Amino acid sequence: MKTRWAPEEGQGTNADASAAAGIDVAQFSALLARIYQGPLEAVPWKAALELIRVHLDATYTTLILRSPSSDRRGLMVHAAEGAGAPNDASYNDYYYSLDPFVGLPAERVVTVDEVFGETGWLSSELYKQFLQPADVRYIMGADLRTETGVECRFRVCRKHGVAHFSARDKALCALLLPHLRRAVELHSRLDVVESERTLYASAIDRMLVGTVTLDESGAIMRTNSVADEILAEADGLRVAHGHVEATDSHENRTLQRLIRHAMMGHFGTAGPLVEAMPVTRSGDRAKLGVLVRTVPLSDWSEDNRRRPATVVFLRDPDRKSQRSQEIVRKLFDLTPAETSLALLLTNGLTLEEAAEELGISKNTARAHLRSIFSKTGVTRQATLVRILLGSVVPLG
Repeated sequence: MKTRWAPEEGQGTNADASAAAGIDVAQFSALLARIYQGPLEAVPWKAALELIRVHLDATYTTLILRSPSSDRRGLMVHAAEGAGAPNDASYNDYYYSLDPFVGLPAERVVTVDEVFGETGWLSSELYKQFLQPADVRYIMGADLRTETGVECRFRVCRKHGVAHFSARDKALCALLLPHLRRAVELHSRLDVVESERTLYASAIDRMLVGTVTLDESGAIMRTNSVADEILAEADGLRVAHGHVEATDSHENRTLQRLIRHAMMGHFGTAGPLVEAMPVTRSGDRAKLGVLVRTVPLSDWSEDNRRRPATVVFLRDPDRKSQRSQEIVRKLFDLTPAETSLALLLTNGLTLEEAAEELGISKNTARAHLRSIFSKTGVTRQATLVRILLGSVVPLG
C-alpha cells in the first residue's frame, strides 16, 4: 500500500511542539525523567510508556526495539489499559508482514489516517485481521533512527468509539521524540557494554579463573561462580563482613596490604598495582594463586564509592577443566576416544591414570596418543598439553 503524504513545513520543531503540546513544566519534567530512566529498567521504558499512555488517553503505547522479520523475532515493550496489548507472538509470527505502517520518516509523527486515509486504513489486512478484533482503531507513530544506526518504532493506539488523535497529541509526541531517541541510543550503548562484559566474564569462567571485584572501600561488589566456589570452601580464603580475607594471619596481612596499594593506584596516589601471592590451604592441597590488580579510574569518572576499584583474581590448581569435547574434536580432527584422552592429559593426568579413568588398556591409550601426536604435529606429551591450553579450547 503506497503512502500519500508529504512532510509538513517546519513540523516537529521544539518551539512549535512546546506551544501546541498543552503540557506544563512539571508534567514534561516527569515524562523526561521516565524516558531517561528507561535504559536502566528491567523492562526498558515500561514506566515511560505508561505515563505517555495516560497523558494521551491511549489504549496502548508500544516501543518496538527490534522489528520482526523472516529471520528474527521482534522485541516490543507495551503499556496497556486493561487486559493488555494485542498478542506479540501473533504479530511476530505473521502479522508483521501485513503491517503497512512502517518505514516512516525519522522524527516525524503521523497517524494511519493521514498516511492511508480512513478508507485505505480500514480496508488494510492488518486492521481487519489483527487490530479490529483487538479493538484498535487509531494509531499514531514515529520511527526513531539514531546516529549509530539503531532503528525502532514508537506507536500509540486508541480503540474504536473514541476521538482521533489531535494536533495537540501529535505535538506532545513530537516534543518527546528527540529525548526518546537519545535514551534509545544510551540503552544501545549500555547493551553493547553489557554484552561484551557477559562475553568476557564467560571466557574467564571457562578458564577457571575466579574474580572478586572490590569497591573503593574494599567491600566485595561482585564475584563469579568460580570465586564463589573457592570462597565457599573457606580454605585459604574466606569472606568476612563483606571483605575477602586469607585464613592465615600472616598471609592476610600481605593480602590486605596489596589491596590497600591497589586502592592507591585506583585513586591516583600511586601507580596501578599488579601483584601476585600464594595462599596456603589445609592438608596437602596445592596453594591458591592470588593476583591483585588495580581498576583505574577513567578520566571522567564520577565520585561513586560503589564503583569497581580493585579486582582479585583466584586460581585453584586442583580445579579440573570441563572443556567442550566437541570443540577439541573439531579443532584437531580427533576421534571421540582421542578427544577424551587429550582432555584428561590436559587436566594433569598421566597416560596410565588417563587409561585407567577411561577403562582402556595402556597399549590402547598409547595408540590413541600416537594418533593425537600425528594430528597435532607434536611428539611430546608436555607439548601437546601446552598446545591444547594455548588454543581456543579453554574458552569453549
